[in-house]
Amino acid sequence: MEKTYDPRAIEQTVYQEWETHGWFAASGEGDPYCIMLPPPNVTGTLHMGHAFQDTLMDTLIRYHRMCGDNTLWQGGTDHAGIATQMVVERQLAREGQSRHDLGRDAFLDKVWQWREHSGHQIQQQMRRLGTSIDWSRERFTMDDGLSEAVAEVFVQLFDEGLIYRGKRLVNWDPVLHTAVSDLEVLSEEEQGKLWHMRYPLADGSGHLVVATTRPETMLGDTAVAVNPDDERYRHLVGKEVELPLTGRRIPVIADDYVDPEFGSGCVKITPAHDFNDYAVGTRHDLPMINIFTIDAKINDEAPEAYRGLDRFEARERVIQDLDAQGLMERIDDHKLMVPRGDRSGAVIEPFLTDQWYVKAGPLAEPAIRAVEEGRIRFVPENWNKTYFEWMRNIEDWCISRQIWWGHRIPAWYDDAGTIYVARSENEVREKYNLDAQVNLTRDPDVLDTWFSSALWPFSTLGWPEKTPELKTFYPTSVLVTGFDIIFFWVARMIMMGLKFMDDVPFKEVYVTGLIRDAEGQKMSKSKGNVLDPIDLIDGITLDDLLAKRTQGLMQPQMEKRIAKATKKQFPDGIPAFGTDALRFTLAALASSGRDIKFDLGRIEGYRNFCNKLWNAARYVLMNTEGQDTGVNGGEVEFSLADRWITSRLQVTITEVHRHLAEYRFDLAARALYEFTWHDYCDWYLELCKPVLTGEDSSEAARRGTRQTLVQVLETLLRLMHPIMPFITEAIWRQVAPLAGREGATIMHQPYPQVDESARDAQADKEIEWMKNFILGMRRIRAEMDISPGKPLPVLLHNWQPEDQTRFQSSRAFIEFLGKPESVQWLHGEEPPESAMALVGEMHLLIPLAGLIDKEAEIARLEKEVAKVQKNLTQCRGRLENPSFVDRAPAEVVEKERTRVAEMGASLRELEGQLEKIRRL
Repeated sequence: MEKTYDPRAIEQTVYQEWETHGWFAASGEGDPYCIMLPPPNVTGTLHMGHAFQDTLMDTLIRYHRMCGDNTLWQGGTDHAGIATQMVVERQLAREGQSRHDLGRDAFLDKVWQWREHSGHQIQQQMRRLGTSIDWSRERFTMDDGLSEAVAEVFVQLFDEGLIYRGKRLVNWDPVLHTAVSDLEVLSEEEQGKLWHMRYPLADGSGHLVVATTRPETMLGDTAVAVNPDDERYRHLVGKEVELPLTGRRIPVIADDYVDPEFGSGCVKITPAHDFNDYAVGTRHDLPMINIFTIDAKINDEAPEAYRGLDRFEARERVIQDLDAQGLMERIDDHKLMVPRGDRSGAVIEPFLTDQWYVKAGPLAEPAIRAVEEGRIRFVPENWNKTYFEWMRNIEDWCISRQIWWGHRIPAWYDDAGTIYVARSENEVREKYNLDAQVNLTRDPDVLDTWFSSALWPFSTLGWPEKTPELKTFYPTSVLVTGFDIIFFWVARMIMMGLKFMDDVPFKEVYVTGLIRDAEGQKMSKSKGNVLDPIDLIDGITLDDLLAKRTQGLMQPQMEKRIAKATKKQFPDGIPAFGTDALRFTLAALASSGRDIKFDLGRIEGYRNFCNKLWNAARYVLMNTEGQDTGVNGGEVEFSLADRWITSRLQVTITEVHRHLAEYRFDLAARALYEFTWHDYCDWYLELCKPVLTGEDSSEAARRGTRQTLVQVLETLLRLMHPIMPFITEAIWRQVAPLAGREGATIMHQPYPQVDESARDAQADKEIEWMKNFILGMRRIRAEMDISPGKPLPVLLHNWQPEDQTRFQSSRAFIEFLGKPESVQWLHGEEPPESAMALVGEMHLLIPLAGLIDKEAEIARLEKEVAKVQKNLTQCRGRLENPSFVDRAPAEVVEKERTRVAEMGASLRELEGQLEKIRRL
């Protein structure tokens, strides 16, 4: 092995070998286990959320593969209709062209060319993360097989009356000229205004005051609503008001939607431009007047004075005109949530258009029962409530988009506007008995990207064909996903799976939290706190990191703020941590469903953990290569330490199996870390030295320790492999032959199983006693500032016969690690002034006389006491200041209280030591 652990020298070479040999493919043997990769956008790049979820999925896949299951990780990418079209349109714009210049077919050819040459970045990045996806089965939502599945589902649902075309309100992006889903709308708080406007009563008896954040929409008002129980307005219900600037009269209606406590208690109703108003308008059969064009300009439904104006220009004109007529009551500053398209950045407009819809109610009912009956289990279970709440109030799903890239809707129209749905135009004519004389025009819209991804669990396995893969792997085992797409994807996959496969698409849904920065803030480009997983793996200089974080920002102040924060956090850039350290960090942070604060301190610690494992393996190899490890026969004798570490390994194997079964990746990682770092490296590698180097050790004992060294390490590598695949593969290939194992790769080795016969409770107790003995001596050395190499006289008081027995059985270890000068068992006599440590009930005493420079030690301790007292006084002062406690963030206050408690404990310990020295 190389002297220094260097992940860059291992990872890409090892991964290429894995993929070249086809080792990620399902074995065809064992129980089926399948995970569907949530398909990332073809335009996407790997972000921390991907890295987190991919690490967890790969851990499960590698674990089940090693457990002997017939394991498939089905991967692929989503065509990302809007995002991909925008990428190609920007390229065309740089060449002075638009998609309309090319025409639909030529433009789609350009998109396919882009996908072929540039649309594979995220797959390459996923390889860097070590994901063991079966790349030979990779699918794309626009490939022929999945396109066939999409058409089949659409036609079947239409024929059953579950897909229809209708005029309803949608989120409309006036820049992209298409409907968008709620997930593609980002609502953030912005400073705005609240305009209070007077609507005169038609009978001249006064006026009503309504308030709005969008005055221009009043041109499309069709009613004013009040609460039916509001005594102020009950007598006005049924009357009319003059709608200013329009010459129209609109009714006053009563509806429970209106909150009488909010504002004036009167609400303007614009059904074609507000989702709540749309519901009110539907209940009261109000006219729905759309006043906008597709690019959010005022159309011919509005008075002539406003036609052709942009909506925000129209807003200013309306405000001016109302004010001129004395109809503007007042204007208030007002913070409001403004919805913007995540791709265009434009303010989204509720817009009344003709769209295609899935009738969701009938599909939701069996999907609700599937979770109620336990056929699908959410982990953590609290996400059941979120799922039920949405599903029981589900609305029809708008599935059409007014773009060109995507699955074109399989619908045709004749000249009279009659709709015909089939898989092709020829099938339309045959299905509806239309002759060649009937002119047919295909619907120009495409399907929402989420429509094709809703079919992902069965379309990727070959449906509608009855393939062997579909029979074997459907339903899949678990879906790993974020909570933010439970509605958009998870629920829809459940509905579609039950509808077309008559079974659930997966048995469990493991819902992850969000990755946040070290301060708990959501990662976003505008905050400049986004971390790139590849930068964490490879490292990045400060200059390059700053360039990435401020890329595309036009605001100098924002760039300055991001640059300042970045330099403070990463003064030297980000070092190369390697993939295994990143993966182990993500697994260790993956507590059940909680959001994760990602701190580089953690990944640095796990990079050190990789170093620790590497150095331990080098030590094992140096002591076993070319030596007899007893795997081919010969007498072996196992020491107390050998039996103990083998027993501890069984405990760890049990814990890891249990935690992975419960999706507690954090607890599995902790168990592996504790065993590797503390039990194996810190203790066992030291405890084996007296046997390997001792003159009194027999060859059988040395052989037993060598065998234990390599077999425990080899087993540990297999145990750790699902989380840290690269380093375990590299070390295993050198250790395996010494442990008597054969094979080309660790990933096809059996996952460790518990050997109950190797549990040794007696060895556990004796080693624990011995560890307390040695730790007691070490603690006294540290407290009294005694050199680690100085032999110490040890007095033992309050002991029992079993303590003497345990001492004799572990004497060689104690003398090697503790370095006692002598050991005296006291029989009731009063010991001299000593430092004491407890070993069970026994007192381990180190006489202090002659061991330390009394005056120097007193001076040292007094100086330390004064330092702690000063810091403690300052911290207590802050906590006694009401201004600090009330204004500082709760976590800061709690941190300060923890410091006070810790310093108080340290002070008491120092004062105790000082008093003990003074008594000498």
